[in-house]
Amino acid sequence: MQTAKNYIDNVYETVVKRDPHEEEFLQAVKEIFQSLTPVFAKNPKYIEHNILERIVEPERLISFRVPWVDDQGKVQINRGFRVQFNSAIGPYKGGLRFHPSVNASIIKFLGFEQTFKNALTGQAIGGGKGGSDFDPKGKSDAEIMRFTQSFMTELSRYIGSDVDVPAGDIGVGAREIGYMFGQYKRLRGHFDAGVLTGKSVDYGGSLGRTEATGYGTVYFVEEMLRDQDLSFSGSTVVVSGSGNVSIYAIEKAQEFGAKVVACSDSNGYIYDENGICLDTLKRIKEVERCRICEYVKEHPHAEYHEGSEGIWTLPCDIALPCATQNEINEQSAKILVSNGVKAVGEGANMPSNLAAIDVFLENKILFAPGKAANAGGVAVSALEMAQNSSRVPWSLEKVDAKLKEIMIDIYKNSTHASEEYGHPGNLVVGSNIAGFVKVADAMIMQGVI
Repeated sequence: MQTAKNYIDNVYETVVKRDPHEEEFLQAVKEIFQSLTPVFAKNPKYIEHNILERIVEPERLISFRVPWVDDQGKVQINRGFRVQFNSAIGPYKGGLRFHPSVNASIIKFLGFEQTFKNALTGQAIGGGKGGSDFDPKGKSDAEIMRFTQSFMTELSRYIGSDVDVPAGDIGVGAREIGYMFGQYKRLRGHFDAGVLTGKSVDYGGSLGRTEATGYGTVYFVEEMLRDQDLSFSGSTVVVSGSGNVSIYAIEKAQEFGAKVVACSDSNGYIYDENGICLDTLKRIKEVERCRICEYVKEHPHAEYHEGSEGIWTLPCDIALPCATQNEINEQSAKILVSNGVKAVGEGANMPSNLAAIDVFLENKILFAPGKAANAGGVAVSALEMAQNSSRVPWSLEKVDAKLKEIMIDIYKNSTHASEEYGHPGNLVVGSNIAGFVKVADAMIMQGVI
C-alpha cells in the first residue's frame, strides 16, 4: 500500500503533467497538498477511494466566446469561463471576475480554493468560479451592459438557483450583477431571485453583502489576535487594494480602534500617517470611480507612490493584503517581518505566494490564510440564497451577527484541525484540512460520480 506522502506526490505529478502551464492552479494545488500528509496517514480511506485525484479535477470547465459591440459600433470579442469544480456539499457557488488576467488557470485555481472555502463556512454550497478577460475599466455603462448581456446569454445555460449560483468578484459589482440578472430574467421568462447573489437589496439582495468579505476578514483576524492577547485596537494597519474588500476591511479595522495608514490600486499606493480618511476613499472609489492618486489632492499631507508593490515596505503591526493573487512575494514578506509585522490576514484569494507564506510561518507571524479569512463574502452570499428561498429579508444586524459567528467558527475549526493533525497554530494547515475533510467525506458517501 502507498504511503501518504507517496500518494500525494504521485497525484501532484499527474496534475503537473496534465496542466503544466497552469501556474496559478498548480500553486493552489501544491499549497493544499502540502497540508494533507497527516490526514492521509491517519485516514487511509482517502487513498483507497483515490479522493485526491478526483478532487483536483473539476466536474466541468466551460469556456465560451463573448461577442459585443462597443460605443463606436465595432464588434469586440472576449473569452468567458465557468468552472463547476465540486458539488459534493451543495450547488456550485463562486464569483465572476472581469479582468484582463483571467484565463483557465486562474479560474481553476479560484474554483479549487472556493471548494474548500465554502466547506469551511458550514453552509451547503459547492465550489465554482467564473469570469472573463473583459476589462470594465474605461468602459461606458452602455458597453458594460452590452458585454454582460452577451456573457449571460451563454452562461445562462449552465446556472440556476439549485445548480450554480454565481456572484461578483474583481470587476463585477452591483452594476454588472444587475445587468446580468436582467438578461437572465429576460431569457428565462421568470424571476429567479436565487440565481445570482450580490444583487441590490431592491430586488432580492442581502444587506451586508457589500461589506461581508472585508468585515469577515477583520472578524477572523481579531479572533486570531485575541488568542495571543493582541488586538486591532492601537495597531497600525496596511491594507492593499481599494475595492469593496479593502474599503470595508479598513472600515471595520478603524471601528476596532486601528490606525489604517495605507491602501492601493493597480497603479500605486497612498500613505497617510494620520490614518486613511474613509469618507474620501469611498467617494473616490465608489462614487467617482477614480484612481487612488486623487486622494492626495484633498489630503496634501498624504503621499502617493507609483507601483502598488511598494506598499509592503511600510512598517505596520497588521498587514491585510486585499488586492489580488501573489501580491506578496518572499522579499516583501521578509521586509514586513523586519519592519515588525505581528499578523497577516489575507482578504484576497492567494495574495501571498508559497515562499512568502513560509517566511511568515518560519518567523512565527500570525497568519490567516485567504480560504479561511476571506470566506465572509461567500458566507453572506449563502445567507442571501437563504433569504431568497424563504422570501424573507433579514436585518443588517442579523446578517452581521451571523457573519461574525461564521468567521469565529471557521477560526475555531481551523485551529482545532491544526492541533488534531500535529501543527498547532498553523492555520494554513488547519483550514486546508478542515475544508478538505468535509468535502472528501461527502464524496465518499455519494459514491464514484
